[in-house]
Amino acid sequence: MTLDIMLTYGVLLLAITLFVTEKLRTDLVAVLIMVLLPWTGVISVDQAFSGFASNAVISVMAVMLIGYGVDRSGVMVVVAKFITEKVGKKEQNIRAATSATVGVISSFMQNIGAAALFLPALRNIGKRANIPPSKLILPMGFAAILGGTLTMVASGPLIILNDLLVDSGQEAFHLFSVTPIGLALLASGVVYFYFLGNLVLPKAKGQEAPSASKEIQDTYDLTGNIAEIAVTESSPLIDLSIEEANLWSAFNLNVLAIEEDGSKIYSPWRKTHFRSGQSVALLGHEDDINRFVEAYKLQLKPALHRFSSLENEDNAGFAELIIPPKSPMIGQTLAEIGFRKTYKIEPVSFVTSEGARQEVSETPLEAGTTMVVFGRWEDVERLKSSREFAVITEVTAPLPDHKKDMKIPALFSLAVSLTFVLLGFQLSLSFFSGAMLMILLGVIPKKRNLSSH
Repeated sequence: MTLDIMLTYGVLLLAITLFVTEKLRTDLVAVLIMVLLPWTGVISVDQAFSGFASNAVISVMAVMLIGYGVDRSGVMVVVAKFITEKVGKKEQNIRAATSATVGVISSFMQNIGAAALFLPALRNIGKRANIPPSKLILPMGFAAILGGTLTMVASGPLIILNDLLVDSGQEAFHLFSVTPIGLALLASGVVYFYFLGNLVLPKAKGQEAPSASKEIQDTYDLTGNIAEIAVTESSPLIDLSIEEANLWSAFNLNVLAIEEDGSKIYSPWRKTHFRSGQSVALLGHEDDINRFVEAYKLQLKPALHRFSSLENEDNAGFAELIIPPKSPMIGQTLAEIGFRKTYKIEPVSFVTSEGARQEVSETPLEAGTTMVVFGRWEDVERLKSSREFAVITEVTAPLPDHKKDMKIPALFSLAVSLTFVLLGFQLSLSFFSGAMLMILLGVIPKKRNLSSH
């Protein structure tokens, strides 16, 4: 055994050890190995970095950029919502629908990216249908892998093999050359988990650890029921303000959001008036909501459509605030400081330092008082830098906004990339053109948003 072979095995052993122990991130391990090999003299510096000139490597990078753009545009939210509404809550049907969807998605992006892209939506679907995550995640993972065989651009090995064919003077496979085989593999995986999933998937009921929002809800015995109502033309609620409608005192309800003409207002000001055609998101017990709907002749929708993001704990939830000793808000009521109007957060409950629950609207703020609120994490996050309130709930930095008007540009950019591939242009050029188009159209931000890091 030569010295070069021994050094190569040593570096390989180091890589395996680091991958298994997870002492470093996988991307750092890859870079470390790339740097170590030329230092040992096993390969030259040019050979170590030659991969960056590979069509396959650049293609994978471009596909990941396009996957990020599709995610940021909110297309996946629409897909998850469609599955929830059309498939129902039967476990086998949801498992098949989500697996097939992820398989199709992974046909034009890396399987890791496809799985990561759909994971938040999958959790939301499972939560709505009361299905343990273990029953959905594993089939989705296999579907993402099998979906990569539908085209020549989604699987790293297929991209590399196609590159090697070109380098050796052979004719490369076309985009859909492997599609018949890929469809058979994906269909086999979906059918397998549909009929045998209950036998091979984990039996444990395995619930996820409760989130901070869920713990607050349980601690203060709060309801997490959110309903969407429509203000009808004949409703006596029209022209009344939120305050005048007595939602808090008479019905024990909180208004989380109002949408009118496609524009949403979260935690609207108490002086906001109701109008015909508005959609309203209410937080409260089902009986209280039904009483309110009946009293004001409103239309209760069967599920959240316009405000589905409020159900997703990745986007919104309960949080605890404490009034610091030197807060300038001490002695004032929420109405006096215009809390909802200023912070876009809905106050739900007050708890004094002695543990007593108090009415929200008329209670002057005191040092040490705990206030339970409901809002989007991006709005709660802004309070962290204020002197008025101390946020004691661990809030995850908000994800980029899913802008409704970015869905069409994102899909258009993806379509342009695939069209270039079909026309015979190189993969790297085709997909990087699509990624650049996403940047120019605003799907991917041109500047880094420092506030979200």
